[in-house]
Amino acid sequence: MISLDKIKQAHTSIAPYINRTPLILSNHLSQNRIVKLKLESLQITNSFKLRGATNKLLSLDNEQKQKGVIAVSTGNHGKGVAHAARVLGIKSTIFMSSMVPQYRKEAIEALGAKVEIIGNNSDEADLYAKKLAKEKNITLVHPFDDEEVIAGQGTVGLEMLEDFPDVDTVIIPTSGGGLIGGIALAIKLQKPSVQIIAVSMERGPSMYESLKQGKPTDVEELETLADCLGGSIGLDNKYTFKIAQETIDDFVLVNEDKIAEGIKFNFVEHKLVTEGAAATGVMVVKDNMSTKLGKNIISLICGGNIDAKLFNKIIS
Repeated sequence: MISLDKIKQAHTSIAPYINRTPLILSNHLSQNRIVKLKLESLQITNSFKLRGATNKLLSLDNEQKQKGVIAVSTGNHGKGVAHAARVLGIKSTIFMSSMVPQYRKEAIEALGAKVEIIGNNSDEADLYAKKLAKEKNITLVHPFDDEEVIAGQGTVGLEMLEDFPDVDTVIIPTSGGGLIGGIALAIKLQKPSVQIIAVSMERGPSMYESLKQGKPTDVEELETLADCLGGSIGLDNKYTFKIAQETIDDFVLVNEDKIAEGIKFNFVEHKLVTEGAAATGVMVVKDNMSTKLGKNIISLICGGNIDAKLFNKIIS
C-alpha cells in the first residue's frame, strides 16, 4: 500500500510543475447539502494526468532520463507525459491506437512528443509498448498501475481534504484506478469515514467488471462519450485493483444519454467545458444515483479535453 508520506512527498516534488486547481461551490447542486467541484479540467494540460506523469518522470535516474520515455495513451496521459517530458528535457514517444480521435493525437504532438499509431485498441498499443520497453530497456510510463503515478494522482486528494476538511463523500471518474486509488488513499489514510464513490460509463467499465468478478478482467473497449475511461485495467494489474477493492465504497455506471446531459449541465450551470469522463460525477449527484451520498460532497472534474465539434453538437 502506498503511504500517506509518499503522496505528500509527491505533492512537494510536483508543486513547481503543476497548477493547484480550484475547488468551487456548485450552487445548482447544493440543495440541502454542500457540493463542490475540484477542477482538474483547469490543470496545465486540462487533465489530472499531469500530476502522475510529472511525479514518475522526476523519480527517474539520469540514465533513464537520457534514454527518454514511452507511454500508451487515449489522450490525457499522453499530454501529461509529453508536457512533463518537455519541461524536464526528456524525449518522449506516445503510442496510440487507431480508435483515438485525431484531435488528441495533434494535441500531444503540439507538446513536442513523437506519436505513433499502433493497433486497433489501447490493449494492442499497450502490448507493443511493453515489448519495446523490454527490448530497448527504456522506461514505459504506465497510465495508472505504477506507484509513482498513483502517488502523483493522490495529490488531488490531499488538496481536496485541505480545502474542504468537512468532506464526507468524494466522487471520482474511474478507469484503470490510478486516480481513484491515489485519491482514496490520500483521503482515507487521514479521514477513513469519507465515502469513496467510483463512477464510470456503462459501455466497457473495466474496473467495475473486475471488482464484480473479484479479479482483473478484460472487457471489450466500446465507443463512448467517456472515451478517457476506456481500456482494460490489465490482467497483470499490480496495484490499482487491490487498492480499489479496499477503498471504493460504491460504484455507479452512467449511460451515454446521461453523460451527454452531464457535459451540457456542466456548461450551462457551471460554465465549464468538460470531457465525457468529467461529466459522469455530477450526474451521480444530480440524479442521486448512490445511497452513499452525504451532505458535504466533492465531485472531481477530471478533465476538459473534448473535441470542439462534439462539444458544440452536445450543447446545441
